[in-house]
Amino acid sequence: MATEATFTVPSDEFPLGTVFHQLPDVTVTLERLVPAEDVVIPYFWVRGTEVDDIESEFTEHPGVNEVRLVDSVEDEYLLRLEWAMDYEDVLTILAETEVPLIEATGTNQQWTFEIRGDNRSDLAAFHERCQEVNIPVTLINLYALTPVETATEAALTDTQQEALVLAYERGYFESPREVTLESLGEELGISQQAVGSRLRGGLKNVLGSTLSALTVQS
Repeated sequence: MATEATFTVPSDEFPLGTVFHQLPDVTVTLERLVPAEDVVIPYFWVRGTEVDDIESEFTEHPGVNEVRLVDSVEDEYLLRLEWAMDYEDVLTILAETEVPLIEATGTNQQWTFEIRGDNRSDLAAFHERCQEVNIPVTLINLYALTPVETATEAALTDTQQEALVLAYERGYFESPREVTLESLGEELGISQQAVGSRLRGGLKNVLGSTLSALTVQS
């Protein structure tokens, strides 16, 4: 199952953090990460400063091939950085392990990364590679993504879904029926009339949702 993780890295352990040496109050946000042949290209925003030459605030680093200003809006700057794949860092390891980056935000204290893997083993492989090259990654959150609610589930109330599931499991829809409305009502703690009302309402909603979906597809 797809899994997302949030982890932190000290600001001085991530090369983009060199900007905080000169501009300690700015915030840096990675917008997207583009792996290419022998290079990783992150686009990122620098916010909270007014500097004529923002590129010069990023000191030289062996992992950086080029930093280029793409756009600026008042005190916000969008930059494109060409990052060498032969320099092992969080960005290159994400590209190497093919783990997508959702978001990364840096301050003068730390960087916070949100990533997503197809399963936990993908995230474990990323974490192991970070340990191998001594990147101090601290995991602060890990959770599996739950399936999105289907249109049919969204069309049913909780009581309708409960009644339909029970009726199906007990064989109410079999021919001949294997259970009565009275028996279902006893299990649910309601009258047989209430059970019948919930089943009719639920079936109507399911049928309406299904027919609507078929109409859209056609």
